[in-house]
Amino acid sequence: MDSTPSDMPRLTTFYLDYLQQPDTARLVEQAVKYYGQPALLRLTASTQVETRRAVALVLGLVGTYEANAFLGRLLHDEDRSVRLLAENSIKNVWPRDGSKEQRHELREIMRLIAEQQFGEAVRVANNLLETTPLFAEARNQRAIALFALEEFQDALEDSAIVLDLNPFHFGAAIGMGHAYLQVKNKELAIMCFRHALQINPNLESVRRHLARIMQQS
Repeated sequence: MDSTPSDMPRLTTFYLDYLQQPDTARLVEQAVKYYGQPALLRLTASTQVETRRAVALVLGLVGTYEANAFLGRLLHDEDRSVRLLAENSIKNVWPRDGSKEQRHELREIMRLIAEQQFGEAVRVANNLLETTPLFAEARNQRAIALFALEEFQDALEDSAIVLDLNPFHFGAAIGMGHAYLQVKNKELAIMCFRHALQINPNLESVRRHLARIMQQS
């Protein structure tokens, strides 16, 4: 039994308590005690908006990569809070693909990028992708590093593959848009930014950027 007597899912109650007294560790403890991921994924289709908000938040904290498509659909929810929670959470689950060792290597790539060691990040990503070419987030991080090294065509190729592997990866679509601007292909840049907005209509900064580009066309 996963509901309170009022037929409100326990997860919703946990979430409402969390809003009153934010304690992420407690929320995670409560969620994993009563819910496995399949149950959480089912709750993304709840008719109760507070439940969808709750599960959009919790999946970002405890969900695996399997939650990606469910969160991707919540990016189009009628409720703005659900959409924004899903946007934050989906970015959290992207790096959770692969094995424990592969995720460790991905974190190293991300650390190197944060420290602007882009060449080394590409080297580590190359090694990882030799054995796991379908690891979308590893390829996305390599695209970020390649872009920073001004290797725009290689970055575009990586980002295109990311979108094939993960059609909800609006970050890759945004990256492609910026790369196409760098190689002076405004038409394809516009297409990529539009695609990012189709995936995630909540990207207001992308919407504004697109409007400026189109005004210059």
